[in-house]
Amino acid sequence: MMQLFRSKIYLALALMLMVLTFGVLGYRIVADYSWVDAFYMTIITVTTVGFSEVRPMGPAGKIFTIILIVTSVFIVGFAISIVTEYLLSRNSVELLKKKKMKNAIENLNQHVIVCGFGRNGMQAAERLKAYKRPFVVIEKDKEVIERFEEGVLFVEGDANDDDVLMEAGIERSQYLIATLPDDAANLFVVLSARQMKKNLFIISRASLVNSQKKLFLAGANKVIMPDKIGGDHMASLVVMPDLITFMDKLSMEGEHTTNLEEVAIEDFANQIDCNSLRDLDLRRKTGCTIIGYISPDGEYIINPEADMKLQPKSKVIVLGRPEQIKILNEMFNIE
Repeated sequence: MMQLFRSKIYLALALMLMVLTFGVLGYRIVADYSWVDAFYMTIITVTTVGFSEVRPMGPAGKIFTIILIVTSVFIVGFAISIVTEYLLSRNSVELLKKKKMKNAIENLNQHVIVCGFGRNGMQAAERLKAYKRPFVVIEKDKEVIERFEEGVLFVEGDANDDDVLMEAGIERSQYLIATLPDDAANLFVVLSARQMKKNLFIISRASLVNSQKKLFLAGANKVIMPDKIGGDHMASLVVMPDLITFMDKLSMEGEHTTNLEEVAIEDFANQIDCNSLRDLDLRRKTGCTIIGYISPDGEYIINPEADMKLQPKSKVIVLGRPEQIKILNEMFNIE
């Protein structure tokens, strides 16, 4: 649609240029004006400002002026209508986009709010897309929004503003990820979000070590330092390269899913008598291996024994190839 308007604008500009050229050449040839006088006469005629002629014209010059006035009125009118239509349509398209995005955000529930769409924010959004988790991004840079709005729900504004957080649906959200480049800005976001929703799980980015404690005190559940993680990762590649490469492959996405999955015990309860890990028998049924157990109080147990008793509201961490994870999800109707 905008491409069609652009072509019409180019046409209107071309016609205006033709009128100016026609007028200058006409006055130069018909009325024998100098180039400056011919250009002056063309401008005052096309714009209909009503100034007097440079010097009296003969019948031929007057007839040419009449033709130029009639022609320019139609072409200028056409150009004005195209520009007006373009501006109105662009405003309408913008309003339609905002309304559509607002409706989509209002329909979200248990979603993730990503504050900031810089390098870390983009990576978080890509990973959430891969896991098919609903999310909305708060970003104040309009150019960034226009560049990446295809496939991403954006709320334009400052994440420190309570109204913007409300617009992003913080009352219905489950997680908030603060990825702003400035630690102080992330601190204010965490404070605002925690006051607005007490049970929200908040993950914040930090650049400085002394910012971690402040972010935890402000209400963050987890604080991530990308620079520290990157340095640790590079050093680990020197010390144990094969192990780290293997761990990287575990986090890579396969054709349909990832190599790791966390499953709540409640997802098994209706189909299996799951008193212990042995009862699940996931290795035989799906090919997946249980490598971790998370108790209801948040205790993490690596490589749990088969006879470990399962408790309500606990989770198991399973490892498998993408096709095995797919079988697991389909067998127990796990979304």
